[in-house]
Amino acid sequence: MADYSSYQAITVQNDGKVATVTLNRPERLNAISHEMHDELEGFFGSVNNDAEINAIILTGAGRAFCAGGDMSDAGGPKQEDAPPVPVTFGRSPRKLILNMLEVEAPIIAAVNGVAVGLGATLALLADVIIASENARLADTHVKMGLVAGDGGAVIWPLLVGVHRAKEYLLTGDFISATEAERIGLINHVVPPEELMAKAQDIAGRLAAGPMWAMRWTKASINKVIRERMNLILDTSLAYEALSSATDDHREAASSFFEKREPKFTGR
Repeated sequence: MADYSSYQAITVQNDGKVATVTLNRPERLNAISHEMHDELEGFFGSVNNDAEINAIILTGAGRAFCAGGDMSDAGGPKQEDAPPVPVTFGRSPRKLILNMLEVEAPIIAAVNGVAVGLGATLALLADVIIASENARLADTHVKMGLVAGDGGAVIWPLLVGVHRAKEYLLTGDFISATEAERIGLINHVVPPEELMAKAQDIAGRLAAGPMWAMRWTKASINKVIRERMNLILDTSLAYEALSSATDDHREAASSFFEKREPKFTGR
């Protein structure tokens, strides 16, 4: 197994052929800092070279899976006092997303709590998605006056269809784990105390299976996702950058910090 001990914002633990990658900023609800972004991008970009890993579990430390981008990176309020927002300040998620799609080993997301924005996208890009009963998912870009540019506009329609995806992406509403399972957004819902056991069971079965048959099957299916990413991702990221310069985004950010309802003007 490669040496992942230098990582600070994530941890990588190996059990047999299964690696558990934990987003490790529980005091910030595992919000994605610059450091975490770079470490995830690097891990997904290099893990294919690690012959000791046949399956990966992705989860979060503490009570959240991932609260999106860390507002404190932009001088905002501390994450434990603030609801999650989707922006990964100062980092484009393009390479992170594409690196994740190129991972050959199956990835199991163990969603242990809230998953928002890019955090939700990371969960939904996994190959099998298991959530605890208290988990909730949302892409709240629009609530911050931003375009859903980090892959949500690709993966949500692929999983639940165009019309359901539009409803959740345009409103930014949260969806419970139970409802997410019902509409096909995720695979399984389990009690919180059973989450990791379920993830480890599936990961163990996959890690012990016919490696190349599974990897090439995954690669074949992921061609559909990569095709959509190639079509949409750069455009949606460009739109997100444009929307970050609007008055509506500034109003959303101000109202967020000031804990009041935003007043949008369409500018």
